[in-house]
Amino acid sequence: MSITVTTWSLEQTAPTDLLPAPAPQGDVRIVRAEVPSPEFSRFLYSAVGGDIHWVDRLPLSYAQWQEHLTRPGVETWVAYDRGTPAGYVELDPQDDGAVEIVYFGLVPAFRGRGIGGHLLSYGTARAWDLAERWPGRTPTKRVWLHTCSLDGEHAMDNYLRRGFKLFHTEVSQERRGETPGPWPGARP
Repeated sequence: MSITVTTWSLEQTAPTDLLPAPAPQGDVRIVRAEVPSPEFSRFLYSAVGGDIHWVDRLPLSYAQWQEHLTRPGVETWVAYDRGTPAGYVELDPQDDGAVEIVYFGLVPAFRGRGIGGHLLSYGTARAWDLAERWPGRTPTKRVWLHTCSLDGEHAMDNYLRRGFKLFHTEVSQERRGETPGPWPGARP
């Protein structure tokens, strides 16, 4: 099946662009996964994106996951709700002082509870101060990301409320099958 997909690219060009969301009620913590773990990263990727067609990384081998995660400056920040992984944000710095929020999202059971705005705020702030944790990296001059019409219904709103500005829109036709769920054959 072929469907029309709109992809929007958004950016912040100064740390003062960030409009933080309030912290949600309850015991929600955000922690950096400092030990690169392909197993954990693949779990987060498939748990968050399994119902919204995140499939591009599923075929990667363990070695490919490890290679990506051990690149200097790549960071994974995980939101936990009472000790349970609720979502994550992955940062990928580029040589020109830009940091891309490559992946961001929540496990379906945790959506709609105020965790996403808080996690995006926290992850964006960590993108802005990334060079402080990675000696020799160029200070961040721009934080950017892309989202598409297949992402969660509140994704674009969340990005705009956090101060991201639209800088590019692209419409394409993509082949889509059934969503894989958190693992092949699973139903969300």
